[in-house]
Amino acid sequence: MTGDDAADAAVEALRALIRIPTVSAWNRDEEDRAAFESLLTELRERFPRLHAECEVERISGDALLVRWPGRTREAPVVLMAHLDVVPVDDASVWTHPPFAAELVDGFVWGRGALDCKGSLVAMCAAVETLLAEGIVPGRDVWLSFGCNEEVSGRAAKDAVALLRERGVEPWFVVDEGGAIVQGALPGVDAPMAVIGVSEKGTVDVDLVARGDGGHASAPRRMGATARLARAILRLERKPFPSHLPDATVDMLERAGAHARMPYAAVFGNARRLRPLLSRVLPRLGHETAALTRTTVAVTQLSGSPGANVIAATARAHVNMRVMVGETVDGAVERIRRTVGDDHVEVSLVSGDEPSPVSPTDDTAYALLEATVADVFPGTVAVPYVMLAATDSRHFHRVWPRVYRFTPFRMSDAQRASIHGVDERIGVRDLLDGVAWYRRLIEQL
Repeated sequence: MTGDDAADAAVEALRALIRIPTVSAWNRDEEDRAAFESLLTELRERFPRLHAECEVERISGDALLVRWPGRTREAPVVLMAHLDVVPVDDASVWTHPPFAAELVDGFVWGRGALDCKGSLVAMCAAVETLLAEGIVPGRDVWLSFGCNEEVSGRAAKDAVALLRERGVEPWFVVDEGGAIVQGALPGVDAPMAVIGVSEKGTVDVDLVARGDGGHASAPRRMGATARLARAILRLERKPFPSHLPDATVDMLERAGAHARMPYAAVFGNARRLRPLLSRVLPRLGHETAALTRTTVAVTQLSGSPGANVIAATARAHVNMRVMVGETVDGAVERIRRTVGDDHVEVSLVSGDEPSPVSPTDDTAYALLEATVADVFPGTVAVPYVMLAATDSRHFHRVWPRVYRFTPFRMSDAQRASIHGVDERIGVRDLLDGVAWYRRLIEQL
């Protein structure tokens, strides 16, 4: 297979997988089981060498755990992706249908192009082409492909349990995460490869306000909906305090070496200027603000079932991302204090603590940096705290070196399209992602 043939095969594999709507659901009975079965079949057909020459095991229903034997079993590497995607709210507002996988203007459009079927295809294509060339990696390479990442399912936990049972001790793990971005920090003109060395914790909380209810023609003051609205406004008006964890300081200092003045002086002295930067960064935009504090987002609201009925119960679901160095219990307690209303019940639905911080001063992180430099010349690699949750948090509870990096260039609009509208990946970016995984494996 020529280079052009391999590139075409990778693009067509991604298009084929996007067309299969593997939407995961909190209630597994609501999932389209045939879609997941179809995707696994498509993977076998698109990547036959991987399935023939590697040890492919199906776990947790529809997840895959794959071992590509290397020259040694010692200190293997785990590469991760997930097969499932989030649902599409309104397909009519997409420029191109979300599950049509249209190839337009150099982009493959569709749900999962970036999150995270693009990574899945890039990994598999890298392995497939290396196998075709007779390459044997220096150490075992494990591929862990979850099937319910988007709903915090247990496939990744099962993968960790199996690896531990078999005595596998990874040198490092790479999952989805930061990408290659431009303009993320003021004064830094070079593209940055942001590599997640930790991730925030996740907390889901329900706010429930109760009242008398009744007919809408005779409302009382401060009913359930009014109390709930007031509680939400209090959360909006009193965000969590901002501070910079060490990983964020490290990011700024490394970026500062490539920044224009005066940003170079400021970022280069981030450790000394930490109190000032913790106040300034939240003003630079929502993404930089999220780097500095625990965030609170009201994601769901419900009230009365009828248009002319006063709600006896009003509910809000709050999703929080807990900053490294803070705790789930502390975050929930602060929500209670901020709401400050005994008539609004605050109850914890679920919570995961922030991940540990992976080292950036050893050979594993240096290898990721070197691979970025090889495939994306002129790109500055920096560590950061990932804002979203990934399956890798389950690996990070056991093993110390877990990194979250998606080797694709992503514009602001593309990053906003993840879980949103018009998700898409550039063909060139997909192929450079394949090259990144190939180069990483070649250096093991």
